[in-house]
This record gives sequence, structure tokens and C-alpha cells, in this order.
Amino acid sequence: VQLQASGGGLVQAGGSLRLSCAASGRTVSTYAMTWFRQVPGKEREFVAAISRTGGTIYYARSAEGRFTISRDNAKNTVYLQLNSLKPEDTAVYYCASVASQVIGGSRVADYDYWGQGTLVTVSS
Repeated sequence: VQLQASGGGLVQAGGSLRLSCAASGRTVSTYAMTWFRQVPGKEREFVAAISRTGGTIYYARSAEGRFTISRDNAKNTVYLQLNSLKPEDTAVYYCASVASQVIGGSRVADYDYWGQGTLVTVSS
């Protein structure tokens, strides 16, 4: 499957963005989907995960209450709504898919496919 992340941009602190991850080549409903983020010089960080049907969702503590992960399997797309953004949310955001788990975790090596990343910059 090919994953294409989009929706990043420059936003002021307190603002919102909606990231999308469009899948092609295979139906996204086959995969549990996760969003990670990465700042240069740091490890890729788990943000949020959603199970194949959307019935189970996990958030990192930093995302809880501000970010919302969702999926539309009919559109082969997964979303990450970012609200109340902070400068420390600045990062490249990646979507990733895993077929072998009901819901993905924080271990980068578990994932089968990755999108190319979309840059979110939050100014203070």
C-alpha cells in the first residue's frame, strides 16, 4: 500500500490543522493506522493510533484532549485533527500502517508502510 500524508502547514499557537493520510494500492481497512511525528535529531514519536474498524483508539499523553484520529475506510483515508496547537507540536507528521496488529503501538519497527510525512509548524 502507498500512503500519502497531507494537510501540514504553518499555523499560530492555538490554531488547528487537519492532516490526511490517503492510501492507495490496497484498501486501508486491512490495516491498523497510526500517526507519528518527528523533530530533527529526535526519535520518531507516537501520536495516535486507530484500529482497523475505528473501534479502538489510543493517544499519546501529549495528544490527549487536543488531537483526534479518525478514519473513513470508504475513502481509504485516515485523519488527524490537530486543535489547540502549541509550538512544541512542530514536527514532521507521518502516517503508518500495520497489518499484523489489531491496533498499532509505539514501536516504529512494527509498521509495514509509511507515508512521506507532512510538516506542521506552529509559531508562538
